Amino acid sequence: MNEYVPTAAAPHNTVMRGVAIMLFAMLILPCMDAIAKYMAVYEGMSPGQVTFYRFFFQLVSTAPLLLSAGGVRAFYPKRLWPNILRGVLLAAAALFFFVSVKYMPLADVFAIYFVEPFILTCLSALILREKVGWRRWSAIAVGFCGAMVVIQPSFAIFGLTSLLPVACAFLFACYLFLNRAVGNADPPLTMQTVAGIGGTLFMAAVIAFGNGMGAVDFEPSLPQSALGWVLVVALGAISGWGHLLVVKAFQAAPISLLAPFHYFEIVSATALGYIVFEDFPTPSKWLGILVIVASGLYIIWRERKAQRRKSA
Repeated sequence: MNEYVPTAAAPHNTVMRGVAIMLFAMLILPCMDAIAKYMAVYEGMSPGQVTFYRFFFQLVSTAPLLLSAGGVRAFYPKRLWPNILRGVLLAAAALFFFVSVKYMPLADVFAIYFVEPFILTCLSALILREKVGWRRWSAIAVGFCGAMVVIQPSFAIFGLTSLLPVACAFLFACYLFLNRAVGNADPPLTMQTVAGIGGTLFMAAVIAFGNGMGAVDFEPSLPQSALGWVLVVALGAISGWGHLLVVKAFQAAPISLLAPFHYFEIVSATALGYIVFEDFPTPSKWLGILVIVASGLYIIWRERKAQRRKSA
């Protein structure tokens, strides 16, 4: 994990502003997933179409600001294809997530998805040859055991669908890997907008192929009500602006400080699942969630400690 370290002159209130922005982003981003579930369950829209709208309206929400800030030339990033690929990976991950939430409770999907830090650590060790000690490998093993506690009853009910959040986590870990490769060559707004283009084009192709194969989760459709239109527009806006808020938070405070707040998403996801869909995790699933979160926080702490040793 690359750590952003504020300058020594950075005031304390700048760091606290970063924490506040991150908390707000973690509160609103699960609204995107609740909208996806609502559109699938109550509006009858396929997850593939919902994913398309997520990226299309993300593009619509960020493109005007990019155009006003840098003109047409701002749409041509220095690293075009890696940024397009970022959008494709993110769209594939979102598709798996949205198919999952159509059939499963929000909190269950989020809990299983939070194996992503474990997958990212494994990829770092296997591909980048980063040193991962026995303590972090143990935390990874414990974290996956926690995931199994959540997956096992879900698998009995939903079958292979309960494994889709794991596929989502793997693709998102690959997306984070690509972020390292792309680096800071382009401004965040440019990267977000170009990723929106990549995701929109990818989902258009996926819907055409999936619908041609007769898959119900890829049927193309338009919203059937005024509320539906409002929700899909909000879906893209929350996606685009929510992730830009995360970028802003990372510019104001260290990643090592903000990373644990990522788990705050499960609080808002559980609340939304209960309020909107009357879903609430069972005691055994809460146990699995706690194990996953504790293991993830331990890995973040160990990585932060390793970064400090490197910089010493």
